[in-house]
Amino acid sequence: MSLPVVKLNQGVHVMHLFYRLDRLRWSGLPDSASTKARTKLEKLCAANASPSHPRLVTYANVGGKADLAFMLYAAELGTVAQLHRDVEACFPPGALSLVFSYLSVSELSEYMSTEEDNRMTLIQQEKLHPESEVFQARMAEMNKRRQEYERYRLYPEMPDWEVMGFYPMSKRRKAEDNWYRLDFAARKKLMAGHARVGRKYAGRVSQLITGSTGLDEWEWGVTLLAHQVDALKEIVYEMRFDEVTARYGEFGHFFVNLRLNPADLWEHLGI
Repeated sequence: MSLPVVKLNQGVHVMHLFYRLDRLRWSGLPDSASTKARTKLEKLCAANASPSHPRLVTYANVGGKADLAFMLYAAELGTVAQLHRDVEACFPPGALSLVFSYLSVSELSEYMSTEEDNRMTLIQQEKLHPESEVFQARMAEMNKRRQEYERYRLYPEMPDWEVMGFYPMSKRRKAEDNWYRLDFAARKKLMAGHARVGRKYAGRVSQLITGSTGLDEWEWGVTLLAHQVDALKEIVYEMRFDEVTARYGEFGHFFVNLRLNPADLWEHLGI
């Protein structure tokens, strides 16, 4: 069967999958079935190990909301759909039950600084003359940084860190606290402050914000990678005091996961 080719104008599709393992079903399987399942998953991961996409990353969920978690990246919708089915096909029928899934896409924020924003920063804040060599050098530097950030947002190459936290979120649309009733300038100013909080955690937390308006029940998926859980706790806690979150943020369930390759995942789950 050939799936239709469905691509984005820019960016990649991202899917988060969380499963519970049917241990009673698994306990009745021969050891060879467990080994076969692990080998199939190892081969699937090896075949989808691009720094950006296609990519399949395996995790063990911590906390009991699920047992296994997977994060999938692909440029084509059909590829991510097939990866989803290929992951499930690695396991014996009936061994997995889906707890939660989330489909989103990498995207650029409409609140990112533009070239004109950078130009005005240099003129108004750094007091540089637009015709000066210093101005031109600084503009080139800022444009390069903006282009690198845009590529990171659209085609992320996420670090392979020990902890992955995920939660979906939306902006509130209730009475006086309706994000979408604010004009663009007000929203951009609020988001600039929100971004400054996130940048404080560079090196401790790597963030991937993916869009899901019209694709899933929430508007964004937030993936946070870290070496320690306290970094996740601190960034989310500090964000709660920012007006964007305090007044306009609504959140779904939080999932905390440990990065494990299939062999370690099998050992951890005792399967």
